[in-house]
Amino acid sequence: MTALSALAAMLATTSHLALPRIAYLSILPVLILLGGAAAMLGASALSPRRLPTSASTTMAVLTALAALGASLAQWVDVRDHGPHVAVAGAVVQDGFSALVAVLVSAAMALSALVSDSWLRREEVGGPELQVLMLVSSAGAVVMAEANDLIVVFLGLEILSIALYVLAAFNAKREQSGEAGLKYFVLGAFSSAIFVYGIALVYGATGTTNLAQITDYLSRNVLLHEGVLLAGVALLLVGFAFKIAAVPFHLWTPDVYQGAPTPVTGFMAAVAKVGGFAALLRVFISSFGLLRTDWQPAVWVMAAVTLLLGALVALVQRDIKRMLAYSSINHAGFVLLGVQAATSRGVEAALYYLFTYSFMVIGAFAVISVVGGPDDAGHDLERYRGLARRAPWLALTLAVLLLAQAGIPFTTGFLAKLEVISAAVGAGSTALAVIAMVSAAVAAFFYLRVVLLMYSAGPGEQAMDGAVAHEENVAVGAGSGGVATAVTLAVPATSAVAISLCVGVTVLFGLWPAPLTGFAQLAHLLIP
Repeated sequence: MTALSALAAMLATTSHLALPRIAYLSILPVLILLGGAAAMLGASALSPRRLPTSASTTMAVLTALAALGASLAQWVDVRDHGPHVAVAGAVVQDGFSALVAVLVSAAMALSALVSDSWLRREEVGGPELQVLMLVSSAGAVVMAEANDLIVVFLGLEILSIALYVLAAFNAKREQSGEAGLKYFVLGAFSSAIFVYGIALVYGATGTTNLAQITDYLSRNVLLHEGVLLAGVALLLVGFAFKIAAVPFHLWTPDVYQGAPTPVTGFMAAVAKVGGFAALLRVFISSFGLLRTDWQPAVWVMAAVTLLLGALVALVQRDIKRMLAYSSINHAGFVLLGVQAATSRGVEAALYYLFTYSFMVIGAFAVISVVGGPDDAGHDLERYRGLARRAPWLALTLAVLLLAQAGIPFTTGFLAKLEVISAAVGAGSTALAVIAMVSAAVAAFFYLRVVLLMYSAGPGEQAMDGAVAHEENVAVGAGSGGVATAVTLAVPATSAVAISLCVGVTVLFGLWPAPLTGFAQLAHLLIP
C-alpha cells in the first residue's frame, strides 16, 4: 500500500500533458482528403457487394472538391488575417500552402475522372486506386504546409508509400510490378538519405523547426559549417529524387512506362508539386541565409536536368517514356525559380507547377484512351493518323503538347517566360540561355508527335468522303505496335477531364491575369 500511495502522490503532482491548440482550418484539406479515403474504405468494407466504380469515382471527386473548397477558405483567411503558424508551430498557413492545396485538390479530382475509364476498361473493381490517390494527395498538402523537417518527412512518406502501390497497381502487367518495385527500392534509399540529412541539420542547429533554424542561423556564426552543409546537401538529394532531377532521375522512365497511365499522370503532377513545395519551403524560408552555399549546386542540377531531359527524349519510341524525360526537362525549368531564391522565383515556380499539372494530366488522359486494352499500346507509331480516326483527341493532345513546348497563347509559354525572367533577374543569365536552348530541343519531340497524328495512317490512301467508313473497325495493333486506322471512343469522364485541362491551358494562356495574380499573392511565410 505504501508503494501504491507513493505512486498516487507522484501522479497527482505530475503536471498535465500540454496539448497544442489546433487551428483546424490550417489542416482542413488534409483532414478532408484522409477522411474521404477512410469513408470510401469503410463503405467498401460494409457493402455486401463490391463498390461500383461509378460510386468510388463520385466519392473521390466530391472529396477532392471539398478539399478544394477548404483550400480556398484558407486562401481567404490568409488574405484577411495574414499568414500564421499552427499546431505548436508544426504547420504554417500562408498563401503558398493554400495555392498548393488548391492545385493538389484539382489534380486529384481530374485524376479520379481519368482513372474511372481505365478501371472500367481493365475491369478492376473497388475503391483502392482512388483511396491511394487521396492519401498521396494528403501527403503532398502536408509537405506544402510543413513548418518542421519531421513534418516534411511525414508528408513525404505519406505521398510516397501510396505512390509505390499505385505504380504496381496493374497486376495484369509485369511492367507495373517492376515499376512499383524499382520505385520502392530507390525511394527507400532516398528516404534514408533525407532522414540522415534531418539528423545532421538537427545536430548542427539543435532543432528541426524551420522558423527556429532560421532564427538560429541569423543569431549565430558557425565556425565549422561542415555538419550543417552536409545535412543541407542530403536534404537536397532527397528532394531531387522526388522531383526527378538529374542525376537522381533514373527511376522516372521505367516507373512512368510501367505504371497505369492515369497513375502516371497523377504522379507527374502531384509528386512534383509536393516535392517542389517542400523544397521551396525548406530552402527559401529556412536555409535562405545559406543560399550562397546551395545555389551553385542547384544551378548545376538545373542545367544538367534541362539538357538531359530534352536530349534523351528525342530518341524515345514509347510516348510514356518520352513524356517521362519531358517531365525531367520541366523539373529543370522549375529549378530555375528555386535557384533564383527570390520572391519572384517562388512565384514563377508556383505558376509553372500549376500550369504543368493541368497539361500533363490532360496529356496522359489522352494517352490512356489511345493505349487501349491492357494499357500497352504506347508506341509512337500508334499515333500516326490519329487525327483521322479521333479528330478531337488529336486536337486536344496537340494543344497540350504544344503548350508544354511553350508556344504563345498557352499557359506553357507564360510559365517558361516567368521562370526564365526570374533566373535573369537573379543574375543567372547563362542558366536562362541553357533553358531556352533546351526548350528549342524539346519542341522537336513534341512537334514529332503532332506531325505523326496529322500524317497519313498506316494503309490509308487518299479517298473521298463517300467511302471513308474506317470508323467501324475495332481498335487493334500489329505485332510491331502499329495501330490500324480506327475511331476511338472517348469515355465521358475522360472527356470531361481532358476538356478541363485544355480549357485551363488555353483560357489562362489568353487571359493570364487571374492565374498570375493568384501566384503573385502566394507568398511564403519567411520568419
